[in-house]
Amino acid sequence: MATAAEFGEQATWRDPKRYLWLLGLAVPLFPFMAWGLVEATGWGVFWWTGPIVLYGIIPAVDLLIGKDTVNPPESALAWLEQDRYYRWCLFLYLPLQYAGLAVAGWLLGTGGLSLVDKLGLAVTLGVVSGIAINTGHELGHKKESLERWLSKIALAPTLYGHFFIEHNRGHHVRVATLEDPASARFGESFWGFLPRTVLGSLRSAWHLEKTRLNRQGRSPWTLRN
Repeated sequence: MATAAEFGEQATWRDPKRYLWLLGLAVPLFPFMAWGLVEATGWGVFWWTGPIVLYGIIPAVDLLIGKDTVNPPESALAWLEQDRYYRWCLFLYLPLQYAGLAVAGWLLGTGGLSLVDKLGLAVTLGVVSGIAINTGHELGHKKESLERWLSKIALAPTLYGHFFIEHNRGHHVRVATLEDPASARFGESFWGFLPRTVLGSLRSAWHLEKTRLNRQGRSPWTLRN
């Protein structure tokens, strides 16, 4: 049970970055930004807006601002969980993600883009869908069935739907063990870890679902998997 001091702390604490969370919704707007900047300037380099912002601008800003060590107190976590503002910041990523996918598909099909421009737009779209895995991760941890379903929707464009299964029922059970494909091993390089975690997570998810379906007397070769 929370103490009177904790209740007071919860009541008086305010998130200093509350409205900065909206910046997260700039990511699914990358295809629109790219299109608008190209139309405004005529410079095809802006089709590469996604990697430019993700690997150039954001690290530079992060370096200038420095490390942020401010976290909410434990007593405020339940209150933050129930604040619908943060939940809608998460939910809104999905319609913007799919709108960008539709617009990018239209531009790739009818925009008369060069091969380099198409590659830039494709990579920009990949940035959006890749970061959507983080959105799917957060939604997959929620208790409500709607939010868990939305997690699968966020993961669909990257064909990473198995993450919903493996992360919650695999990684969280075996974290930091040799059996966990999502945990890097001591001294393991990124390029050694990457193929092991991608392929290992897929195999783990298949095994978990096969086991679950076998208990129900069903084959894994079904739309239920």
